[in-house]
Amino acid sequence: MADRELITVGTRGSDLALVQATATEALLRAAFPDVEVVRKIIRTTGDRRTDVALSEVAKSEGVIDKGVFIKELEMALEAGEIDVAVHSLKDVPTVIAPHFTIAAVLERAGIRDVLICKNAEGLDGLPLGARVGTSSVRRARQLQWLRPDLQLCDLRGNVPTRVRKLAESSDYDAIMLAEAGLVRLGFLPSDDELLHYDILDEQMFYPAAGQGAIGLEVRSDDSWMQEVVRKISHEHTFVCITAEREFLRLLDAGCHTPVGVFSKIEGEELHMSARVFPELGGEPTLSSVVGRVDNPIAAALELFTTLS
Repeated sequence: MADRELITVGTRGSDLALVQATATEALLRAAFPDVEVVRKIIRTTGDRRTDVALSEVAKSEGVIDKGVFIKELEMALEAGEIDVAVHSLKDVPTVIAPHFTIAAVLERAGIRDVLICKNAEGLDGLPLGARVGTSSVRRARQLQWLRPDLQLCDLRGNVPTRVRKLAESSDYDAIMLAEAGLVRLGFLPSDDELLHYDILDEQMFYPAAGQGAIGLEVRSDDSWMQEVVRKISHEHTFVCITAEREFLRLLDAGCHTPVGVFSKIEGEELHMSARVFPELGGEPTLSSVVGRVDNPIAAALELFTTLS
């Protein structure tokens, strides 16, 4: 099928984004050894606007949801400057423009959240009124629900920057990051004597839809590139992220909505669980369902309709 000689991969320039791009490029080269694979680094609005809280970036820039981390990549896709954009899937808005599609995903890493502490072990070990840094509304709402005494502080920057801010600054007692990013960048497993990494069970602290997954976005009219990326796609991960993103779509929710949802496959069964916080505060609603692996859309619909 190699009727093209070159594939241009688009990526952000953060340490984590580059690791994810490298993994994608390696799979493409292995699957298509006769095609040259090159990289184009693109700076996004989210990378540029570190002067305001992440939840405010979209408002200040007129960009929908966490499109702040994909807008410029999609512009390059549309212009034909790149053939595929590599994303942390949890950064991709629930609904994207119809002329783009998430055609494939790589095998998922860990889906859990990690609490990194300076002088405590775990969420229960944090002192009263401890200051916890996060840029995620979902993480902040769950922390407030589990520990109402905590002070939530905005935290921006890439993964190494955030870890360094915790280690070197008195502004934070702990921070929260995704397990997948920490693993991919070599922070986990950790032998750090100054920082304690506590991986929170997903049944206790619900992750974001798509967390841990690397999504590959291409143009909807580029059937050749769609076929290419599907050759390196991980089937079970694609089933799970399809269900999770469909659940968000039904909720009319996005990356900044305080929703935790995760799924797992056991045999022919797709297990899904969700925790949804009301926009104006209050107790979350919970739901868990078991659906079929071959129909993730139906499982998402059942999860949505049984939310209580």
